[in-house]
Amino acid sequence: MAMAAPSLDAISVILENPSPDVSTGMPDIVVQVLDLSSKGNRYMFTASDGKKKLKGILPSDLTPQVISGNIQNLGLIRILDYSLNDIPSKSEKYVIVTKCEAVSPALEMEIKTEDKSEEASIILKRKKGNEVTSEVREEAGIILKPKQEMIAKSAAQIVHEQHGNMAPAARMAMTRRVHPLVSLNPYQGSWTIRVRVTNKGSMRTYKNARGEGCVFNVELTDEDGTEIQATMFNEAARKFFDRFQLGKVYYISKGTLKVANKQFKTVKNDYEMTLNENSEVEEASNEASFVPETKFNFVPIDLLGPYVNGKDLVDVIGVVQSVSPTMSIRRKINNETIPKRDITIADETKKTVVVSLWNELATNVGQELLDIVDQSPVIAIKSVKVGDFQGVSVSALSRSIVLVNPDLPEAKELRSWYDSEGKGTSLASVSTGVSPSTKSGLRSMYSDRVSLSYITENPSLGEDKPVYFSVKAYISFIKPEQTMWYRACKTCNKKVTEAIGSGYWCEGCQKNVEECSLRYILVVRVSDASGEAYLSAFNQEAESVIGCSADELDKLKSQVGEENSYQAKLKQATWVPHLFRISVSQNEYNNEKRQRITVRAVAPVDFAAESRFLLEEISKMRAS
Repeated sequence: MAMAAPSLDAISVILENPSPDVSTGMPDIVVQVLDLSSKGNRYMFTASDGKKKLKGILPSDLTPQVISGNIQNLGLIRILDYSLNDIPSKSEKYVIVTKCEAVSPALEMEIKTEDKSEEASIILKRKKGNEVTSEVREEAGIILKPKQEMIAKSAAQIVHEQHGNMAPAARMAMTRRVHPLVSLNPYQGSWTIRVRVTNKGSMRTYKNARGEGCVFNVELTDEDGTEIQATMFNEAARKFFDRFQLGKVYYISKGTLKVANKQFKTVKNDYEMTLNENSEVEEASNEASFVPETKFNFVPIDLLGPYVNGKDLVDVIGVVQSVSPTMSIRRKINNETIPKRDITIADETKKTVVVSLWNELATNVGQELLDIVDQSPVIAIKSVKVGDFQGVSVSALSRSIVLVNPDLPEAKELRSWYDSEGKGTSLASVSTGVSPSTKSGLRSMYSDRVSLSYITENPSLGEDKPVYFSVKAYISFIKPEQTMWYRACKTCNKKVTEAIGSGYWCEGCQKNVEECSLRYILVVRVSDASGEAYLSAFNQEAESVIGCSADELDKLKSQVGEENSYQAKLKQATWVPHLFRISVSQNEYNNEKRQRITVRAVAPVDFAAESRFLLEEISKMRAS
């Protein structure tokens, strides 16, 4: 049976044309995708034409096509734009596919061409004047899609039409092919990029073992919305600091790339750029500038917990529930007063979060949202910081981008959900079940997540000062004979003793009180997949575990002939999963140091949020 197949000598065509010019017409390059595998946020593959093979990369912006199944292993793709790169250390080449389209889903086997007559019949090309077409061929029920018709122009025509009296920067673009940022890598040779400065840092000085110096960085964005951070030191910093202006477009070449330092990177890119004094930076002043496409990677509101006080910036989207008036906040650093406005948003996770807008965002966008808040607008915000104010909160930065009612698929889905069911649904703050951050170290239930065995197998944890973790575990046993509560003063919650005559004596208040309340001091055994441990829980956390107050449980215990009610209540609380925020410290008992694990906060498991959290963890494991 005849099968659909790649283009004749497609790999040879790529090797002979390392930097194609799409404006003059691309040859029809159809290859079979082999050995497709993920590496970080991009996919590696082997391109095959049946005779030759070439290693290739599908950049991160093509990842959705792989995930959706549009591009498949053993399938065929038509390469519409690419760049060929060398890896000097390995003495091999590979192709970075910057634009492609799927031609066929996965075939039954790898295509291997042996018969030259069959090879010649794979794809017939015809040229009619300046029009390049590709014949549609159907074999084995698979139709190869024709390449889109293109108008081919000679290089002379393009130079005649565009050269004119163009600026030096434009001539730079004409003499070198402009590369998209997504195609750059440390192994690439010469390149030219066309980017807009979307954020500019201040000049900073540093001092180390090699001496003193200065440094500054800029964030650059190309037309496709891909970002990269560029850093300049010493001479380069002094040379380019005044040249780079926020919002302007530049052609840049002769820079170097390296793997980004996660500790300092501010944009989502695997690489970072360094410019030296020999790098070329020319403003694109005499041509139409571009507005970069804003790309979002939204984090659901109920999954913001793991990002609390982290270094990563996130993107959020939500339906506006409320908008506060403008507030004036005084900075501690310079005593300056700046405007602030808080906005509450909700999404399909049925959670809400407060977003703080500052400066111009508070006065401009914030006022616009206040005027239309009754219409429940959708806002998308790029690059926000997740903090721990009141549990979990979000704060916009100077580089943040806020879009009101954006034309995005996610915004349309959110609007549809809200109009159909969201506005009638009970919404809860994402901070519910999350303790505010204090000096005792309480944070999100999703920060510093560990297993129980990690704690029990490290007896030195908390030796100097308490350390804090989050765990997901089941209550496996509550000893019914233990002392589960103490008598407490209703005013100060401190322990009281029986007074002479009647009532109780409170040492804290230094007075007699007629009544007292019971407060839990509970020890429970918890288990997870790695092992078990004993946790100490106090009143509020113990009430969440038991399901009733200490006074109510005492009544069950004191009922004559109803002892089973007390036992049943404790049994009912076992084998229930909870999220715990815990502290680990060292206590001395009989001259021996022992590990003490104390519950600082407890929340029920939101299984949807937990599943998303686990998927995030799996993605991080794959990336590493």
